[in-house]
Amino acid sequence: MKQILFGLVLLVWAGLGLSACSPTTTATSAETIRIRWARDPDNLDPLLVDNPSAFEVTNLLHCSLLKGNEAQNRFVPWLAEAQPTTRPLGDSLLLVTYRLRPQATWDNGSPVLARDVAFTLKVMNCPGLPIERDQATFGFIRNIQLDAHDPRQFTLVCAGQSGDRVSISGDFSILPEYVLDPRGTLRTVPLPQLALPRFQSVAQAFARRYQALNLARHPERLPGCGAYTLTAWQPGRYLTLRRKARWWADSLPAPPPELQAFPPQLTYQVIPDATTATMALRRGEIDLYALMPAAEFARLQHASPDQTSLRFYTTNSYEFLTANFNVRRPALRDALTRQALTYLFDIPALIRATQQGAASPSAGPISPRIARYYNDSLPLPSFSPARAAALLRQARWQRQPDGSWQRQGAQATTERLQLTISYRAGEPSFETVALQFRSAALALGIPVQLHPTEQSLLSRQLRAGEYDMNIRQLAGNPFSYDFTSLLHSRGIGNGNTTGFSTPQTDRLIEAIPLATSPAEKARLLRKFQRALAYERPFSVLYFMRYRVAASRRLGVVPVMGLVPGYEASRIRLEKKPTTR
Repeated sequence: MKQILFGLVLLVWAGLGLSACSPTTTATSAETIRIRWARDPDNLDPLLVDNPSAFEVTNLLHCSLLKGNEAQNRFVPWLAEAQPTTRPLGDSLLLVTYRLRPQATWDNGSPVLARDVAFTLKVMNCPGLPIERDQATFGFIRNIQLDAHDPRQFTLVCAGQSGDRVSISGDFSILPEYVLDPRGTLRTVPLPQLALPRFQSVAQAFARRYQALNLARHPERLPGCGAYTLTAWQPGRYLTLRRKARWWADSLPAPPPELQAFPPQLTYQVIPDATTATMALRRGEIDLYALMPAAEFARLQHASPDQTSLRFYTTNSYEFLTANFNVRRPALRDALTRQALTYLFDIPALIRATQQGAASPSAGPISPRIARYYNDSLPLPSFSPARAAALLRQARWQRQPDGSWQRQGAQATTERLQLTISYRAGEPSFETVALQFRSAALALGIPVQLHPTEQSLLSRQLRAGEYDMNIRQLAGNPFSYDFTSLLHSRGIGNGNTTGFSTPQTDRLIEAIPLATSPAEKARLLRKFQRALAYERPFSVLYFMRYRVAASRRLGVVPVMGLVPGYEASRIRLEKKPTTR
C-alpha cells in the first residue's frame, strides 16, 4: 500500500500541482469573487487547520456531518440526512445514530459511506499523526458501529449524554477512504484498539503514507465532498477555489443554505495591512473586505464615490479581542500579577478609539448577548492604575527608587517586571491597544516593548510559548461550549497558547459539555467564568461587531456573526438588467 500510494503521489499528483500563475489571470474574470484575507491559511492539512483562513477553505473543500446555523442557533444536517437520533447506554455513554445523504458522492463518483466516517475517526486517532487537537475535541467518541444492512448508516458511541456531545459529534470533516487508504488497511482495526501494540505496524505504515502526501502544502491531493476544489495557492499572496461543474448537492430538489454554492470561482487575496486592503477595495481589485477597521468603515460609508460603488453591512459577532498572558513566564505565573495588568487596559477608551463605540465589553469569554450563560454578577474590567499597583504589592512586587518593580524569585533570583507585547502587524486596533497599555504601564514604572509580527511567525511563537503578552482575536459560537483546546491542560502546545491550566478549571471544562440540562450548564459556565476572572490567563477586552464592505457587483452578501463574518458560498453576483 505504501509503495502504491507513494507512487501515485510521484507519478500522478506531480502532474496535478497547483498553478503558480498570478491571480490576475483569473481575478479579472467576471465570474470570480475576490475576497481579502488578513492572513494566509499556512496549513491545510485537515488535522492541523488552526486559523480562520484555513477553516474557511476547509469548509468549502470538505463537508462534516453537521454545521452550525446561526439563524437556527444550533447545528443542522450537512452531510447527514437528518438530525441524529440518540439513545443512552448505561449511565455514562450515548449512542448517536446518523444516516448520510444518499446523494452524497466523492469526486470519482463513488458514494460517501459510513466506512468513510469510520476511516476518518481512525485517522483522527492514528498514532504517529498530529492528532492532539482532534483528541482534545473529539476524544469522547469512543467507537463507531456500522449498520450491517445500510452502508450509509452508523452509530457513534460517545462518552457523556449531553446535547453538546451530540452536536460536536458531527463537527469534523469527513475524509475519502478511497484516496488515503485505497486498500482499506485500517478497516479491520477497531477504533478503540488502534493504539494497541498488535496494530502498531499497520498504524505506523498508514501514518507514513499520510505524511508523505504533505497535505499541509498540497491540499489538492485530498479531494473532499464539498462544492469547491483548490486550483491555485501562492502562500502569502492568494488562493483560488473553483466550483465543481457537477457537485452532488446540485441534484437536491431544494438544497438548504448549507448545501448552496453559487460563486463559480473564489479568489482570496492575502493583504495583511488594513490600509492597503481598503485601497484595493476602492480601486476594485477586491470585491469583499470583512472585519474592516471601524474608522475606515465609517469613512467609506460617508464618502460619496464609495457610497455608489460599495454596500456596507454590520452584525454582532461571537468574536472577541483578548490580551493574553504567557503564564509560563516567571513574572506572569501568579494570578495577582495578571489581575493587576488587566487594570491597565482602558477598555471604554479603546472601544471608542478602535470600534467607534460599536463593541461590547464583557466579563469573560461568553458573550453578554447569551444571557442564559453569561455571568452578569461579575464586574466589567475597569481602568485603575491605583488598583493595579495595589495588586502588584499583594503579589510581592516592590517599587524601587527608580520607579521599577522587582521581587525575589525562585532560588533567591531577582525578578523584574518588564514585558513585551506581541500582535499581528498591520492591524490598527491591535496596535492601538498595545500603545494604550504601554503608556499606562510606563506611567506605573513597567517598561513594555511592542512587537508587531508577521502572522505566520507570530503563530509559531505563540505555539512555542515565545512571548510575554499577546493581543489576538478569539472566536466562539452560541452552539457549544467546549474550552478544551483553549484552556485545558490537554490543549497546551496546541490551542492553549497561554500555558494555563488548574485542576479546578480542567474539571469544569470537562464537566460543561457533559451537562444534561440548560440549568446545569449555566451553573457550570458561570462558575467557570468566575474562575477565569480570578486566574486571568487572558482578559477579554470586548466583543466585536463585524463590518463587511463589498462591491455592488455582488448581490446582497449573507453576513453572519460567526467567523469569517460572511458565507462565501452563498454570495451571488448582481444580475445586470437586460436590455431590449
